[in-house]
Amino acid sequence: MPKIAKSLAARKTAARQIADRLAEFYADAECALHHRNPYELIVATILSAQCTDARVNIVTPALFQRYPHAAALAKAEQADVEKLVQTTGFFRAKAANLIGMAKAVVQDHDGEIPPSLDELVKLPGVGRKTANVVMGVAFGTASGVVVDTHVKRITSLLGLTKATQPEKVEADLMELLPESEWVNFSHRLIHHGRRICIARRPKCPECPLLDLCPRVGLKPLSND
Repeated sequence: MPKIAKSLAARKTAARQIADRLAEFYADAECALHHRNPYELIVATILSAQCTDARVNIVTPALFQRYPHAAALAKAEQADVEKLVQTTGFFRAKAANLIGMAKAVVQDHDGEIPPSLDELVKLPGVGRKTANVVMGVAFGTASGVVVDTHVKRITSLLGLTKATQPEKVEADLMELLPESEWVNFSHRLIHHGRRICIARRPKCPECPLLDLCPRVGLKPLSND
């Protein structure tokens, strides 16, 4: 298990050091999902579940061309949406969620994505993670910390949390980090997970967080 600092103050200090280091190395990190507005972002984020952002970015141009706004998607046929999103996996459920989300947006919000966490999580297919993404990226509001597989895994390795449930991981990070860091911290840690702290083969010798990481269960790679 990761070594968790004993005191809250110590963990806050560690979290701030990590956030500062990430900011130094990933200053330009941003959401990898291609979008032009809140509608496109919420659709892309729903599709990103159990799927890579790269794959979503391949699928969404055709989807947005056919359904450029919530009102159009709300009238879509399930089978037609399924065909467009099939390669993202779980395409039947995702298609149903997309249409359900769009119908709710049209019915309850005049076709506009609501800039409210409480309203977003009421939409079909939208959990807290998706809502946090939309709030932070589309509306510039730090409603929480996005916890995806990278954030969950790396914050555990870094000793910032021993929680395993995303909601509990998020609560721990919200306590450790200032609100001003909530949005960027996730973007930067996700970039770090894709480039350096790769699950199956972490590049520990190249890691800018090496001196801050307990590296529990990991051994630095050789230079061979």
